[in-house]
Amino acid sequence: MISAAVTAYSSAVAAYVAAHGLELAGAVTAALGIWLTTRRLLICWPITLVSIFIYMVVFFRAGLFSDALLQVFFVVFTVYGWWHWWRGMRDEGEVRVVPLPRQSLLIALVLGVAGSFALGTLAKRLHAALPYLDAMLMSYSLVATWWQARKHIANWWLWILVDAIYVGEYIYKDLWATALLYAAFVPLAVLGLRDWRRAANNAKTGS
Repeated sequence: MISAAVTAYSSAVAAYVAAHGLELAGAVTAALGIWLTTRRLLICWPITLVSIFIYMVVFFRAGLFSDALLQVFFVVFTVYGWWHWWRGMRDEGEVRVVPLPRQSLLIALVLGVAGSFALGTLAKRLHAALPYLDAMLMSYSLVATWWQARKHIANWWLWILVDAIYVGEYIYKDLWATALLYAAFVPLAVLGLRDWRRAANNAKTGS
């Protein structure tokens, strides 16, 4: 009886992996990319780029068109972040955390609101699932990615909030592997916040 249960469980797992293999591959590469980002390692960007292309397909198939479109913007931002971090390492020997000016913070948040309404309206016309919620998350994900590329600690605060909301959305869309991935992103973002703060403090003290 135990053997039959194990066999049934193994079959169910194999069937899930076969059906959701692409999503699982995206989840693994995305998690790895985020962890490498918390360590401020340049290799985080090409790893993240792989996950972006995978999720572009996953989201399109799930009808999350705003998320699929978001991946296109992520490609641009990721290439920029890769270049910007590389230039910083070349000039300074490491990726240094940069303070976020208050004016830049306010501008980014306002642009996030504007982007949410504009993208939500477009997504609704395309009959996308959860158009305005998806668009809001997309808009502020772009803000967080920009801050990350610019090496601002604030990117982690925004990712904590955005990732937590994404968990509920992906559960609703029955993307369980992605929901679990984004649930894991929250503590990873907390880890990134802690490590980047520590790096910024060490830079100030010269230690």
